[in-house]
Amino acid sequence: MYRLVSKLIIYRKVGQESILFQLADICRALKKGKKSPDVLAGRVLTQINRLLDLATCYGFNGNLWHNYLAFLLAMTETPFTLVCEKHGASEGSVQAFAKNDMDVFRKLLDYDFTPLEKALGLNCFHIIEDYHAVEKKEQIYNKSVSEKVQELSRAIEQATDGEEMFSIVTDFYGRYGVGMFGLNKAFRISPNHETTGELLEAITTTGDMRLSDLIGYESQKKRLIDNTEAFVEGRKANNVLLYGDAGTGKSTSIKAILNQYYDRGLRMIEVYKHEFAYLQRIIAQVKNRNYKFIIYMDDLSFEDFEIEYKYLKAVIEGGLEVKPDNVLIYATSNRRHLIRESWNERPDHVSDDMHQNDTVQEKLSLSARFGLSIGYFRPSRQEYYDMVKKLARRHPEIKLTDDELQAGAVQWEMGHAGVSGRTAQQYINYLLSGREA
Repeated sequence: MYRLVSKLIIYRKVGQESILFQLADICRALKKGKKSPDVLAGRVLTQINRLLDLATCYGFNGNLWHNYLAFLLAMTETPFTLVCEKHGASEGSVQAFAKNDMDVFRKLLDYDFTPLEKALGLNCFHIIEDYHAVEKKEQIYNKSVSEKVQELSRAIEQATDGEEMFSIVTDFYGRYGVGMFGLNKAFRISPNHETTGELLEAITTTGDMRLSDLIGYESQKKRLIDNTEAFVEGRKANNVLLYGDAGTGKSTSIKAILNQYYDRGLRMIEVYKHEFAYLQRIIAQVKNRNYKFIIYMDDLSFEDFEIEYKYLKAVIEGGLEVKPDNVLIYATSNRRHLIRESWNERPDHVSDDMHQNDTVQEKLSLSARFGLSIGYFRPSRQEYYDMVKKLARRHPEIKLTDDELQAGAVQWEMGHAGVSGRTAQQYINYLLSGREA
């Protein structure tokens, strides 16, 4: 195995600490007889444990060894794989190196671990080649990566040689991309980025909401769709501010947009205002990728003393470096103007601020840099009742009549936050809990 792995060229970036290289090193150590079988068996079991952890994270099943090799092919970012993501498998000398590596991976798929098991008194490889995972909910593993990697695993199993495998893998890069950005929908700043060096991490469970799940607000949804459609098609589009009353579907709309356009190359990065100092680093990391990125800022607002908005202003418009065409900012806020304003800033108020108008303009300038502002406001009471009825009819187990639903909705909103889409959904959740259904 060590001889095979040592022939890798492009995918050598997988690294010496990877399971692949560690197992190869164990095979070499066994052949040279420099380590006792007990020590090597312990090292093997450590790598098997790492493989099982990977299987748990990504919901792998069946042949874990094949899944792992497919995972390496899908996640390893190199100049070659990134070019394939953007332009396909172009002609050039690098193809020879890539096909060499595919020959290696093709042989690794069929690698016989039996001699290693016999020498060390193990049977773990036979188990992982026909692994039956405990059934688990999608929320506890990365479904987005899992489905694509297992699809690739099944495809490369059928490859007869390195040439065919090269076509399968490069087609995969062209269809899905490569690495974290290729296989995931959404990302956030890693809490451990200072120690790991990785600024962003994937968000593994993003929900499956669609814009059709949000009842009402048709004109707002259309404006959001039109802007996003232009963005993913490479046409000019605006940064978007969704503002208005709480519980009206602003955040839901943006999450639904991600699900609607993910297959067309849309990705989303969630950033909170205390993380705005990292915005330039985020943009630098994604500006040359073959995806469209929405930087998503939820519940955005600032008090007088908060200055983080200055980072955002520079990123949107004003810094020397132009924001790349594949990045937009979508934000939600309960405030139209984002920064807290006070009565003493009115034009007719006498203030000790010598340049009061400048202060007001400074506060308004942030929201003005969002080219598209879409208002989401509380529904009327009748619209609220209609929301409740439409949501209830999506669940046949709710047997209440329209009159009963409306009466219950009246009682519910009186004890909660008033009429809104969120209140309507919370009432439906209450009914589905079994107390009234």
